Amino acid sequence: MNIDARAMARVRLAATTLALAGLLAGCGSHDSAPPAADTPHNPTLTAAQRQHITLDTVALAPFHKAVEATGVVDFDNDQATSVLAPFSGPVTQLLVSAGQHVAKGQPLARVDSPDFAAAVGAYGKALVVARNARRLADADRDLSEHEGLPRRELEQAQADAASADADRDAALQALLALGADAPTIKAIQAGQPLSRIQAVIRAPVAGTVAEKLITPGQLLQAGSTACFTVADLSRMWVMAQVAPSESGGVAVGNPAAIDAGGAGTLQGTVDNIGAVVDPDTRAIPVRVLVDNASGRLKKQMYVRVQIQSRQTERGLLVPASAILRDEQNLPFVYVAQPDGSFARRGVTLGYRAGDRYQVSEGLHAGDRVVAQGGLFVQFMQNQ
Repeated sequence: MNIDARAMARVRLAATTLALAGLLAGCGSHDSAPPAADTPHNPTLTAAQRQHITLDTVALAPFHKAVEATGVVDFDNDQATSVLAPFSGPVTQLLVSAGQHVAKGQPLARVDSPDFAAAVGAYGKALVVARNARRLADADRDLSEHEGLPRRELEQAQADAASADADRDAALQALLALGADAPTIKAIQAGQPLSRIQAVIRAPVAGTVAEKLITPGQLLQAGSTACFTVADLSRMWVMAQVAPSESGGVAVGNPAAIDAGGAGTLQGTVDNIGAVVDPDTRAIPVRVLVDNASGRLKKQMYVRVQIQSRQTERGLLVPASAILRDEQNLPFVYVAQPDGSFARRGVTLGYRAGDRYQVSEGLHAGDRVVAQGGLFVQFMQNQ
């Protein structure tokens, strides 16, 4: 290639470079404008496509707020009793199992108790002393009537008899407090020897043996060893923890729904609101009374509680199914326009009442939103 040919090639290369630079500069001057395909537009659906959606009219409607909380199931302590050992001694036999229904006074366990044996002996002695004192008082009265026994001796005999009767009655009450049954009492009163004196722990109330806390051979201490828990399980307490900021919506008598997971949902009623904040959870304890005739609630079960306020509020409500989320997780809905298209409109959500949301901003009463099929409309808008 000669010099002229080389020069011409350089000129052509420079011209091509300038042309490309101008083209690139021209394209760069429009970087701030979005591509035409990304320009937002309101989608319009055909009559056939409209069959895939349903509309709902936004209206100002009343609703009741519900307070969400967690809770723990407990016995109804007004109907549950901890059975303490009334005497000391080793357990010889357990007569019931946990979960068994018992009647009031039914034997729960047998114990070899020196306390009970001493009470039996004390009652037997008191009976003998009372009978002898009464016999002497009666004899002195006869002597006083027929042979002129001094009145002072008669009064002393009657006082001794009355004191012996009081000791006998006290010994009987002590024996009954230790769970002695009628056959044992009658045998002692008849002076019959008892082959083996065994104490019996009895159910103080009718109910279900919710807890069995002792084992055979265990040494019981009178008044301190917890042996059983007998409770009426047809009603239970749910101790809910309500945040102080939400306590204003809770009042005694409010209905509550108890979600026990696999055990299903039960209905209850708020019957007590704590006067102080729990120091551990910083929440206010709220007690819910729940009908548990089905037996689904168990003590220490964790549940979710929804307490329904009786106070009526009003607001714009839309179906929860109408709410969609954008890339920033912000809520929006599609609103039907007069020209038949659908406009995407951001909303501010408030309280959720069942299957509807309260909308505080973004909508007006009378707006028609896409309640079902919003994703289809979004797909059409992105086409």
